Amino acid sequence: MPTATLTSDIDRFKQAALTCPIPAAVELIGEKWAFLILRGAFNGLHHFEEFQAGLGIARNILSDRLSKMVAGGILERSADPADKRRVIYSLTPKGEGLLPVVLALRQWGEQWGYGNMKVLLADRRDLKPVRKICVQAHDGRELSLSELTWIDRDGESLFSTAAE
Repeated sequence: MPTATLTSDIDRFKQAALTCPIPAAVELIGEKWAFLILRGAFNGLHHFEEFQAGLGIARNILSDRLSKMVAGGILERSADPADKRRVIYSLTPKGEGLLPVVLALRQWGEQWGYGNMKVLLADRRDLKPVRKICVQAHDGRELSLSELTWIDRDGESLFSTAAE
């Protein structure tokens, strides 16, 4: 590949990287306790004490992470109608949008030898395990890295993936 083309591709990559949403997302949820809190919320934990007991997390760390997730719009706080001294933490729609991310990470961990669970996530209606999360084309075909490219909103190709 000529040097001018390589420089041009790197410049386009750098420009796209400046506006990439991944760094902001990782800043909000990209550490162990945030993912474990999300897992707990997806599985019905709502109170500080439930998160602490279920995760074995120190109170100060849990308080900090819950505050960050509320400030980031992932969780919302509300008074517990049964006991006004307690707070309920609930997933927001933005937080619920992280379900595929958490599930994909779990499935990746199972596939690559970090533990196969005896408990599987299933469709409530059919009681069948959910399908593996994958990258799909507009028509539903599963795609590999070598079949992907970056385009702008007008459909113009920007630069190739590492697999090419």
